[in-house]
Amino acid sequence: MDYESTALQLKPRPDFVATPWVRELADRALGYLTAGYPVHFSGPAGTGKTTLAMHLAALVNRPVVLLHGDDEFGSSDLVGDHLGFRSTKVVDNFIHSVVKTEQSVSKTWVDHRLTTACRHGFTLIYDEFNRSRPEANNILLTILEERLLELPPIAGGRDGSGPLRVHPEFRAIFTSNPEEYAGVHKTQDALLDRMITISMGGHDEATETEITAAKSGLSRDEAARIVELARAVRALKPLRHPPTIRSCLMIAKVAALRKVPIDPNDALFLAICRDVLRIDALPVDDPEATFAELIRRVFAPTPAVAPPRVPTTGFAANRVVPIPRRPLAASASPPPGANGHAHLR
Repeated sequence: MDYESTALQLKPRPDFVATPWVRELADRALGYLTAGYPVHFSGPAGTGKTTLAMHLAALVNRPVVLLHGDDEFGSSDLVGDHLGFRSTKVVDNFIHSVVKTEQSVSKTWVDHRLTTACRHGFTLIYDEFNRSRPEANNILLTILEERLLELPPIAGGRDGSGPLRVHPEFRAIFTSNPEEYAGVHKTQDALLDRMITISMGGHDEATETEITAAKSGLSRDEAARIVELARAVRALKPLRHPPTIRSCLMIAKVAALRKVPIDPNDALFLAICRDVLRIDALPVDDPEATFAELIRRVFAPTPAVAPPRVPTTGFAANRVVPIPRRPLAASASPPPGANGHAHLR
């Protein structure tokens, strides 16, 4: 199989929002990859795991092979399989009265994406790898530890036999959702022990605001209001589906596209927020009253900051008391001889 048809050449996206929080996280993960260790981003949906993984792969600057976890996967779906046959037939009619025929049939091996990455030293992004069954991912154990990939003899190393030695430039980036998510399998401890796991619980507020503003075209102040509202709803625990950065982007992009003002008095803006944030599913007795209170709190005008008071330190008041000036007395001339000298007659 032509590996060019399965490999991507990623470049850093110009609209990637690299706040100090994101930059520090990416630099840390890039250091782990450079040292040869696989990186695993773990966290709930909507925390930017896949986006960060692809940005990290672009920084590595090698062709990228992308895999998505699937419950139907087996080891052959990752590694490769015998797909079809190759038939060779030789007809020898050198002597016109004698016809000699020789025919052979052999199986054809086709590398799949994991083998392609290991053979050519590409960067593997295995997105949501714990959606695949653990027995399918067992092939990764020797790849990540011994740097060997066990293959059938017909598809083995460079000489066509034996295991494939993993290319020294091979790098692996994994992402996963929490185990309580539907369709997710428990990951074997031996595999987790071979990778460095970075937990992504969510972005900080400044990062969410910058991402929302950059992706939607809204002003930073408008994006900050949307993010603050989503974070206020997120704080109402327990929520089965808490709003994520995707929720902020949905509200912001729809509002920007339809030119809806980010205004608590605009009925369409409030309706968009209700739909995206799933207000009717809030774990409270009166979701509408709670939503109205959150809107009031988020869009409340910022009170003016009073100038600081100067402490009186025990005085009755800080006022300037004028001090009356006393008139200066006229200076008298000294009497004759007062300086010890007699008048000359």
